[in-house]
Amino acid sequence: MYHDLNLFIGGEWRAASGKATRNVTDPATEEALGTIAMATEDDVDAALAAAQSGFATWRRFGTWDRAALLRKTADLIRERVETIATLMSLETGKPIAEARGETNAAADQFEWYAEETKRIYGQIIEGRTGESRMSVIYQPVGVVAAFSAWNFPALLPARKIAAALGAGCSIIIKPAGEAPASCAALVAACHDAGIPAGAVNFLTGNSSMIAERLIRSPIVRKVSVTGSVPVGKEILRLAADGVKKVSMELGGHGPVVIFDDVDAEAVARTCAATKFRNCGQVCISPTRFYVHESQYEAFAGAFAEVAKGLKLGRGLDDGVQMGPMANRRGLTTIEEMVSDAVGLGASVLAGGARPKSMNAGYFFEPTVLGQVPDEALVMREEPFGPIAPITTFRDYDEVMERANALPFGLAGYVFSNNLSLATRASEDLEVGMVGVNEMLLATAEAPFGGIKESGMGREGGSLGVMDYLNPKYVRTRIEPIGRQS
Repeated sequence: MYHDLNLFIGGEWRAASGKATRNVTDPATEEALGTIAMATEDDVDAALAAAQSGFATWRRFGTWDRAALLRKTADLIRERVETIATLMSLETGKPIAEARGETNAAADQFEWYAEETKRIYGQIIEGRTGESRMSVIYQPVGVVAAFSAWNFPALLPARKIAAALGAGCSIIIKPAGEAPASCAALVAACHDAGIPAGAVNFLTGNSSMIAERLIRSPIVRKVSVTGSVPVGKEILRLAADGVKKVSMELGGHGPVVIFDDVDAEAVARTCAATKFRNCGQVCISPTRFYVHESQYEAFAGAFAEVAKGLKLGRGLDDGVQMGPMANRRGLTTIEEMVSDAVGLGASVLAGGARPKSMNAGYFFEPTVLGQVPDEALVMREEPFGPIAPITTFRDYDEVMERANALPFGLAGYVFSNNLSLATRASEDLEVGMVGVNEMLLATAEAPFGGIKESGMGREGGSLGVMDYLNPKYVRTRIEPIGRQS
């Protein structure tokens, strides 16, 4: 099923010019699944030339023609959902049901932008005088360099590829080396749907070299990245030299505020189901649980009960609810966070270690920590894994100050049956997205993104296409200048 991956440049799959490859590892077994091609500088330059040529072609397609090809891409992805989901489960370890859901969500992105490309509206501005006409039109920004993360290896590239193509741009996509096959399957669907050569290109290999060469090229006019805050800052510095248009969705540390007027056990079960999805490796994962002191015991007890009942294992196995973490470095970080929190007085309510029954793979038990102090590492740095730190609060102003204390601002959550309180809290949380009595935020029709160090720009929704367009103001004098002979 899993096979070695080549580069896709100018409408063709090809080996890297240097012939070098690197293994892709199954996180459930730590065994090699296949290889990726290691692009050279010459390969990157070839992708740039192909994207430049592809842009010249693709931008001249009519909006309805672009829409038809994007819709065809969505259809092909849905037809291939089992194949793509299996590849995804193998390379990420996520349960097959989650992989199917993500693959369908990736198809939704192409369907959404198939419609949105028809609705890139300009503006007419009333002139001050009768002989003046003013308008604003939107034009594709040009060649896009896009970088996506491994935790959602189909959805994240789909948001970038579909929006760029919908706007009339061409794109060079660089997926994460840990999970490239899901993205390659999307690229294949674009090609098979009839999107012209050069409009979509796919590079794998050394991330630093590829990013620097792409972003420093004058051919690239837009950069999109999903990744960590440090990676985002470095890419932003590179893009600044060429004054590139940039959008980025970076890390978060999602606060969850549970007020005293809810069914704490029911809320805990909802939170736990979301917390351990994709092994907690979700940028908008709920990661800091602030529970009103009167509800702490009920909430923490129910949360721990859910965690203890989850079945761990290989994502393709029957009944598995949580797979392994994606790599060893993440596993080590989670272990350090648990040790630090316990050392500062937190209690382990569930999990807290690698499962003793598993001798291979990057598995970690679903972990719940109680009464975690704010100075603990897990409360200050994004815990990208299956760890849920719970603490208490007493009054509104106190919890809002604590929830907003970090430099991150991606997503936050509020649980309250008091409409006034829930509305106030949703407005006071310093984040780009808020769930009120709800935790499933990501959907094709809504804008996805953060504020502060969690990024800039939006993906998805009607706003998503705007990051791939340049507005152009046109003023026309309709009266002739001078006298015609």
